[in-house]
Amino acid sequence: MYALVEFLGKQFKVTPGSNIKVPFINGEIGEKVTLNNVLYYDSGSEKVLGKPFIDNMSVSSEIVKQGRDRKIIVFKFKRRKGYQRKQGHRQAYTLIKVNNLNTKKSKN
Repeated sequence: MYALVEFLGKQFKVTPGSNIKVPFINGEIGEKVTLNNVLYYDSGSEKVLGKPFIDNMSVSSEIVKQGRDRKIIVFKFKRRKGYQRKQGHRQAYTLIKVNNLNTKKSKN
């Protein structure tokens, strides 16, 4: 059982119990986060495709860790001009744990 969700402009494949690293969100460790934009759901026997999102479906999760990724080096260089710039960057992230996939069946 898994789902594809869109969160903060990025898409993630989530399964119950999995940890995903998302862009930084404000919140305390242990705080609940609900991912409402579910694009696709596969339960093994049933496959549901959203247009663009699946109605009445969400993913409940909680914040496990706030941190910063490893450093990347941004190096700018123009040959024969004596121009060099070196800069480091560490992107902030939030690690969230997916608790379960909530499927609320609508009575249609």
